[in-house]
Parts: sequence; structure tokens; C-alpha cells
Amino acid sequence: MNISQEILDSTSKLDGSELLESLENYRSLIDLTPDIIYRLKEDGTILFISQAVQHLGYDPEELIGLPFEEIVCSEDRQKSRDHFVERRIGERRTKNLEVRLLHKERGGCDYDLKFTYLALSARGQWDVPDYAIQEPDKRFLYTQGIARDITERKQLEAERQKLEERLHRSEKMEALGALAGGVAHDLNNVLGVLVGYSELMLLAISDGNPLRRHANAILKSSEKGASIVQDLLTLARRNVPVAEVVDLNSVITNFIKTPVFEKLQAYHPLVTFRSDLDKDLLNVEGSPLHLEKTLMNLISNASEAISDRGEVTIRTENRYLDKSIHGYDEVRVGDYVVLSISDNGEGIAPANLDKIFEPFFTKKTMGRSGTGLGLAVVWGTVKDHKGYIDVQSEEGKGSIFTLYFPVTRQPLSESLPKKTVEQYMGRGESILVVDDVNEQQEVAMDMLTRLGYQVQTVSSGEEAVCYLKNHEVDLLVLDMIMAPGIDGLETYRQGRGIRPGEKAIIVSGYSESDQIAKAVELGPGAYVQKPYILEKIGLAIRDKLEQVTPSYH
Repeated sequence: MNISQEILDSTSKLDGSELLESLENYRSLIDLTPDIIYRLKEDGTILFISQAVQHLGYDPEELIGLPFEEIVCSEDRQKSRDHFVERRIGERRTKNLEVRLLHKERGGCDYDLKFTYLALSARGQWDVPDYAIQEPDKRFLYTQGIARDITERKQLEAERQKLEERLHRSEKMEALGALAGGVAHDLNNVLGVLVGYSELMLLAISDGNPLRRHANAILKSSEKGASIVQDLLTLARRNVPVAEVVDLNSVITNFIKTPVFEKLQAYHPLVTFRSDLDKDLLNVEGSPLHLEKTLMNLISNASEAISDRGEVTIRTENRYLDKSIHGYDEVRVGDYVVLSISDNGEGIAPANLDKIFEPFFTKKTMGRSGTGLGLAVVWGTVKDHKGYIDVQSEEGKGSIFTLYFPVTRQPLSESLPKKTVEQYMGRGESILVVDDVNEQQEVAMDMLTRLGYQVQTVSSGEEAVCYLKNHEVDLLVLDMIMAPGIDGLETYRQGRGIRPGEKAIIVSGYSESDQIAKAVELGPGAYVQKPYILEKIGLAIRDKLEQVTPSYH
């Protein structure tokens, strides 16, 4: 015997007053239940619906006699009709259904419907069959069920899915970054030799010598290679300086005057470039070089997305967020300088949206449009600047990339005048170069000798420590990562144990930022990014040597 039969049997044994009391009890329970209880005729019209339907803005009385699908959102009506009306012989019916019910004044709400078919057999017995009621000895009475609001649950599920996607994206970028960082380290060792010796050749070759043009071409090509390596390091999120106070509007206006932008315009003659810059824009802390490269990559991508005539808009504004934005990235509460690059091009396919920041994923023309690292570099740069990215795109209508950078109240950094070679020439000081790559030792020795220093080289941290036990040097040039053996940080620690107050600078093509921070805390001067460039290494050494060293007793 089923539940309905039990209820019928129990109520049939009650007298009139007891029956009324029992019915009132059932009615009270139904009215107090937050779920919508409903009963439908065979054609799907509403025979009864409980007071809980008021949560959707309806009075129960106004829905009696109407098809149930009237309160179902249009996209789910066919699914509702299939389950409540079009029952087929022998087909087992699903008794659980998720649909969106239509609020009278607002949009749809997610509901989980649980229902049964109720039938009366020829013998007068109630039955809740598992199959459609088309059997000869049974007469269909109605469908009855409960509709539970699961809107909040669905929202939480959607939010959890977004968080999982962001976590997966972050983990994938970290793994790819680690790979990119390792590649960058090896490439820097190769490029260091090319850049260093090219500069030395240019210093040695007179202006009228035809070989000067060849040396200059080698240097320029090496610098382009170094730029790609820097992209890899940005992707690896290592060693991007973000301490300078920057006016983002100036970065944009300066970029628009560059030959790079002019070349971009020449590639896309039908594209109009428009800027809308907030004249009261606040400052950010960051790296002008990396911010400009981010701008270049975004403008280039926007231009490539336009196949015919179109427009690319560069916009800046100050924005305060009093609540988080949950989009492509989660943007937290705070004051931001916002940079947006929008276009009315082809847009991004939904299937590609989660892949656009991955290295080497590109839909652009390879060979003319770059390496496929552009948006990966944008991602790394924004994260290094403690910022956020939001992407909105619709196929056929265009895309908007919105970057959020935290505001700083510090004044703008003053730009320093360019130093002449004479200002960072050595004065005969002794320098020990510590590097595990022979070619790097040689190029460093040649460059520093050219600058007027007395240079010795060793291949490991252990050799450097032994050297310091028997020799005094004015400064150490330390590679951060050396294998096998102790790294630059440990070499410096042990060196200071032998000679307190020993001066040093750190050089490397790849290094964990926390390792650099630990080393800097102990006293070395600047961190110099490989490949060696004469001006950078010369200035770093000169600045450190001219610092006053505390007395040790």
C-alpha cells in the first residue's frame, strides 16, 4: 500500500469534526511549507498550488486553471511540457526536473521539481505508478509534486566553478611560468656573450670601418632576443621592478609617438585609434617599460581582431570598487587606475576565452604578429603589478580588456639624466666575477677590464670563498644560481664571514624574487639582469663602490 492509500484509509475512519480538523492540519502544514506544492490535471493545467507561490509574486487563485508552463521560463517550457503532458506508453518518467520558474516582476528563478503521477485503479485503489498511466485498468487523476527554490544553490555552484577555473588557470600559468623561466636562464647565457662582445666590438671599431655596421647588426639582433627573454621572465613573474611611481597617461601618450605605434598604424590603415584619458588620473607603482609593452600587446591584439574598418579605443579612469567584481578575474575592493582597450572586431570565441593568456596560444598571423607570448606577458605584468584583468567579448561585436592597477598616493618618480661612459669608468679597483658559465666569465672580464677594473674570475661559490681567504677584492659580481654547489646568496654569506663589509652586486638571467630579497637584505647593491650591458653593469658597480662602508672591529 502506498502513502496516498494510507491517507485515504485513515481519513475515511474519521467523523465529520475530526475530518475537518485533520484537513485544517494538512492545510496549515502546506501553507507553512516554503516549497511550492502543486497538483496538475492531465493536460498540465494547475488544479491546486500552495501559498508558497507568492515568493514568485503570484496569488495562488490567479494561477488556478492556467497551464503550469505559464510560470516556466520560455527556454524550459518544452522540457516542462514533455514531463507533465506528453506521457508515452511504457516510457519510464523522470520524477526530478530542474527548470527556471518565472517571477511575476523579475527574471527567472531556479527550481527543482519533484513529482509523481497519481492514478485510480478500476478497483478503486490509489496508485503512484512508475510508468506513464496508459494501462487499461487505471485512470489518470493528476500529477502532484513539490517545487523547491534552488536559485542560491545554483549561484553558489556557479561561483565555485568559477573559483575552480581561476585556480586551475593560475596553477597552469605558474607551471608554464616555471618552464619559461628555465628557458630564459639558458637563453640569457647565450645572449650575454653576443650582447657583451658586440658592445666591446663597437667600442673598438672606428666610425668609418665597414665592420662597425655588422657589429651593430649583431647587437641589435641580440637585444631583440634579450627582449623575448624578458617576455619569458615576465611570464615567469620574476624580477619585474614595480617600485617606480608612474603616470599611466604619460606611458600611453609616449607610446603613441613611437615608431612601433606608427608601424602598427601602417599595418592597419582602416583602423581608427582613439584615446580617452582621464586628465585627473592618479598614479600607480610599476615599471614604465613593462606597462608600455602591455599596452603595445593589447593594442596590437585589438588591431588584429578588426578585419575591415573599425576602431580601437584606449581609455583610462580612476575607479573605486566598494564590492568585488567576479568576472574573468576577481577584482577586490579598493582604489584603482583602470586601463581599458576596446575594439569592435571579431571578438573571441567562448571556447578560446580561457586559453588566451596561455603562452604561444594565438589566432594571429605568425611571423608578422609576434611570438604568441603577447597576452601571456600582459597577464604576468598585471600580476606583478598586483593588478587584475577582466575580459568581456562577444563574437562579431568585439572585445574589451580592462586592467585594474592599485592606486598610489606617492609623487611621480623623477627621471634621471643619462650617464656618460666616463661617469661609470673604473679607477683600478679589484673585482671578482663569480659565474658557473665560462663564456659569461670571459665577457664580464672583458667588459669590466675595458671599464678600467682589475678582474679575476672563478667558476663556483666554493672557489670564491677560497679566493677571499687569501685575497682582498673591492667588489664581488655574483651570479645568483650556480650548480652544482652553493648559490650566490650563500657565497655572499660565507664571504662576509671571512671579510665583513665585503661589497657585492648580484647578476643573473633567472632568479627567484625571494632569494634576491634575502640577498639584498644582507647588503649587496643592485640586481642586474643578464645579459650584461656595459652601462647597466658599469653604473651598478660604480654606485656600490662609492657607498661608504661601515667600520668593523
